[in-house]
Amino acid sequence: MDPALAGSLQALSLVVALALSHRPLGDYLAHLLTSRRHLRTERGLYRLIGVDADFDQPWMAYLRSVLAFSAVSVLFLYGFQRLQNHLWLSLGFPAVPAATAWNTAVSFVTNTNWQSYSGESSMGHLVQMAGLTVQNFLSAAVGIAVVTALIRGFARSRTDRVGNFWVDVTRLTLRLLLPVSVVLAVVFVACGMVENLHGAVQVTTMSGGTQSLPGGPVATQEAIKELGTNGGGFYNANSAHPFENPTPLTNWLEIYLLLVISFSLPRTFGTMVGDRRQGHAVVAVMALLWIASASVLTFFEWQHEGTALQAAGAAMEGKEVRFGIPASTLFAASTTSTSTGAVNSAHDSYSPLGGGVLLFNMMLGEIAPGGAGSGLYGMLILAIVTVFVAGLMVGRTPEYLGKKLGSREIKFASLYILATPALVLIGTGTAMTFTAERAAMLNSGPHGFSEVLYAFTSAANNNGSAFAGLTATSTWWNTALGLAMLFGRLLPMVFVLALAGSLAQQSPVPATAGTLPTHRPLFVGMLTGVVLIVVGLTYFPSLALGPLAEGIRR
Repeated sequence: MDPALAGSLQALSLVVALALSHRPLGDYLAHLLTSRRHLRTERGLYRLIGVDADFDQPWMAYLRSVLAFSAVSVLFLYGFQRLQNHLWLSLGFPAVPAATAWNTAVSFVTNTNWQSYSGESSMGHLVQMAGLTVQNFLSAAVGIAVVTALIRGFARSRTDRVGNFWVDVTRLTLRLLLPVSVVLAVVFVACGMVENLHGAVQVTTMSGGTQSLPGGPVATQEAIKELGTNGGGFYNANSAHPFENPTPLTNWLEIYLLLVISFSLPRTFGTMVGDRRQGHAVVAVMALLWIASASVLTFFEWQHEGTALQAAGAAMEGKEVRFGIPASTLFAASTTSTSTGAVNSAHDSYSPLGGGVLLFNMMLGEIAPGGAGSGLYGMLILAIVTVFVAGLMVGRTPEYLGKKLGSREIKFASLYILATPALVLIGTGTAMTFTAERAAMLNSGPHGFSEVLYAFTSAANNNGSAFAGLTATSTWWNTALGLAMLFGRLLPMVFVLALAGSLAQQSPVPATAGTLPTHRPLFVGMLTGVVLIVVGLTYFPSLALGPLAEGIRR
């Protein structure tokens, strides 16, 4: 079959599968997050941690719960890694170095899953299972819980209550993430993915030599890695490794999993605010941006200027032959449009403009459709900005979903939008200032700059993928990127929850003839324009110094 046709059919089947999942999964999430019924297991957990499950928290209490839970999680995972050599199933590995342990703990707790280590040669099975994989579940649940609080802010009125963090996280973990991951892990094992507790096994190759093949609990980590938009691979090669992604079918399933929750959450949003048309408008913008990203990226990678690329028929450097261009670019566009960061190809080997598309996807704030929860609250913040801009055009106080957007709400939205770019640009500028940190770049010129820009963009936006030409394993890089991940995750959550509290306290405003309809194609177009313009104005100079300069030079 023609590769272009095969790629088109693969993308079309993915769109159909996501469309079929959108309604049932979105409605199930809305039911899960609004039900007053607690399961017996859940009630036992609430008693164990001393939580009143029927008590709704004010936004400040909800925020304190998020911060406390994140702090304890970081400390636990850091200590787990530092004591690895004393634990069962350590496979003889030593304790993880302090700087790497700090970076990894922050990375997995913030849903970033940036990995400055090789998993198969650094982490024992117990740390992988009880440390990293557990955080894959919890970090995804935290992201969805935060956007749920924001949705309640729109849906409720004359109250300071936005839900109960502990109930939200528990339900999302036990009723959604865990059961789906168990089922998918079984499917992955049936497709040939590794799942055992073996260490490295020595085998004899066809040429008579020997090779060490590392085993481990791969399939169980892989399922939640993609479903929770985490992305941390069991192996250093991530989803390019045949033990972690053995067939084109598992490749398709992984792409589907990393998109399905984020594309279903707008349905949850529309259901909870009582107007599903609002969810349709949001998911339409997400879909437009994602399809455009995948299409443009595939176009750039099909180009083959140069003798080697012409011989291969496309830009095949760094890509698995068993996947080819379409399956690689679809995966890359999807993983950078969400906060997943899993890879089945080497992003550093993409063409300059193709790599620029990957950077741009993350710079959007990963809202197309974005991470589990974080993509939707990022898009809702931009929807608020869009309504505000429209209000300025007609000289009227902006309103969104019956809530007035005054100076307080716009300040929170503005701080949200500015926080991540500040971390990216300040971090990149600081790294380029120091000679020792520039030495970590294996390439000079625009591509070397792109490697540094990609690292801080990935960290601050909680993506986790990387341009592999940057050796980011020193204490400075581990510390700086760890701070970017931590503040890139928690600062936006502060502003989102503050906005949720402010909206929940308002009385609903009835729609009038002057109210901007936020469910029609006009609003979809306006929101798309605001997304592109805000990102373009913020990041264009840095993109011009990196991938654009490299692409023009070639």
